[in-house]
Formats: sequence, structure tokens, C-alpha cells
Amino acid sequence: MNQFVLVDCTTVDGALSQLNDGSVVKAAGVDLLDRMKNGTTTPSRLVNIRNISALRGIHPSPQGVTIGALTTLAEISEHPLLTSQYTILSDACGSAATPHIRNMATLGGNLLQQLQCWYFRSEEYQCLRKGKDLCFAFAGLNQYHAIMDYGTCPSVAPSSSAVALLGLNASVELTSAKRGKRTVAIKDLYVHPDANPTKFNVLEPDELLTAVTIPRPAAGTRSAYQKYGEKQSNDWAIADAGVVLEMDGNVCRKAAIVMGAASPVVRHSPEAEAVLAGKPITEETARAAGKAAMQGGPLQTAMQGAQPLSMNAYKVQLFPVAIYRTILLAAGQMGRDPSAAG
Repeated sequence: MNQFVLVDCTTVDGALSQLNDGSVVKAAGVDLLDRMKNGTTTPSRLVNIRNISALRGIHPSPQGVTIGALTTLAEISEHPLLTSQYTILSDACGSAATPHIRNMATLGGNLLQQLQCWYFRSEEYQCLRKGKDLCFAFAGLNQYHAIMDYGTCPSVAPSSSAVALLGLNASVELTSAKRGKRTVAIKDLYVHPDANPTKFNVLEPDELLTAVTIPRPAAGTRSAYQKYGEKQSNDWAIADAGVVLEMDGNVCRKAAIVMGAASPVVRHSPEAEAVLAGKPITEETARAAGKAAMQGGPLQTAMQGAQPLSMNAYKVQLFPVAIYRTILLAAGQMGRDPSAAG
């Protein structure tokens, strides 16, 4: 691990004053410590924001709810308002990692964690995401990698909370000492590697993610999230599905179907959403939506539909099942899948 200067901050302004091109922000440090130990992140200055109390808390309003960036995943998963009205988010945060990690890990950190591809995480390998000219994943160990919308890099989005927040049409607040605050929709927060392989999100070096804002759900909204992994906990998803349904009785007025671990950035499936819109939620429509999600068109690439790599074709079968079961869970027609993690 390289030598660095550690700066403890107790205010947002104090933290912003410490940011420069060599600075790295530390909240709980769950993801950061791993990257520092394996040599893929080498900050000259570590800016500790853990003790900024202004960045914690869950604040309801008539327009929705605002959550401070340092609010822990455990606090989100257990909050009565979120479990009842924003179930997809409490489910996603409650499914992440293990209980002791959820009591440390923050919402902002979960959103901004870097990808888990082992070629990126090892300093011994070249990697496009590290500014090199080679990707080992295409011909290497790629069983956990993308099946959709990849071009230059098949790594997958690692954030479970991003799946939920995309389904809820949330936005983040980014704060800079020079430019003040700006609001960025979750759908615009992440940078696709085809556009810039070394930039993971739109934060500038002098910015902090300070809050997440979620609009108030429409009447009749129901939601759910389920994560599938090789282990029951302490593991990243090999497939996860987030579903938000605006219901009128048993008829779905509008749906949001979101997939994580399918592509380099979390993605809506407009094809699956169209299958449900204006129709009753049944096993038949839920299965059809899951199947349609694998036929999705391009985001940033010319790719049409799911195109698995040499070791991850199982995802093409897993995602339709995950989506189907999560739709029925959100609609109250099926219990939580016992094979789902968390």
C-alpha cells in the first residue's frame, strides 16, 4: 500500500476544500480498502468524510424522500417508510453483503463502488478500465461478466442500490466548492466504458455525492428487488432484478424493470416494461416480460439482445426467471424466492 496523507473532515465544506486530482474520498472504506491493498487505487490524499453528520439521515417530504449519502445500508433496509413505500430500495440494501458490512457501508459508497472484475482488481493485469489496451475477460474467466450492451469491456455494474434507484427514477445531488450543487438522474450517473473506459461516473474530482432524492411513488405503486448469487450473502450478484409496478387493481398501468449484473451499467428493459403495460399481472405476462428482457436493443453499442460470453450463458436463462419471480413478488402474487440471496 502506498503512503498517503489522511485528512479527517467533519463538514462538507471542509471535505470539498481537500479535494484535488490526487485525492480519494473515504466513507466506510469497504470497497476502497480492497482497492488500496491490491494496488489498483493509490491516493496521495485520503479525505475521510465518515464523520460528517450532515450527510446522514432519511428525510421524507411531500415530494418524496431524500437520503444522505452517508446513511448506511442497514438504516435504509430497516426504515419503516422505505420498507413500505420504497420496498425495492430497502430490499436491495438489505440484500447487500453481510449484516456487519451493511452497518458500515453507505448508500453513496454503494453507488460509487468500482467494478468487481478480477482483471481490473489485480494490478498484475493490463485492463482497458485502467488505461491499458487489452481486456483479458473476453478470452479469460468471464463467468460473472456481461451478457448485454458491452463492446470494449464486459464488466458489470456492481451496485445493488443503483438497480433500485433506477427503478424509482431517483437522482443524486453532487456538490462542488466552485460550482455549487447539481442534480444528476441515476440513469445519467454512470459512464459506459464504450464512451470512456477509464471514467466510471460523471463526478468531477472536486465533487462529492451528498444526497439521493427519490420522488414520491404514484398511487398503487408496488415494488420488489431480488438478488441471485453463488452464495447466500457476502457476494455480488450474478443476476439481480428490480421491479416497480404502478397498479390499478390487478392491471399494470406502468412498469419499471431494471437489471443489474447484466451489462456495464444498470439498465432498464423497455421491452419487458412494454409487455406489462396495460395488462393484468399474471404468471403468463410475468414470464413473457422476463423473456422479452433478453431481447433488448442496444444502449451504447450495436448489440441486439443477450450475447453471452464463453462462460456465462447461464445468465441468459437466469435473468428471465429472476425478472418473472420479482414481478410476481412485487404484485403480491408470490413470496420471496428462497433461492434468492439476502
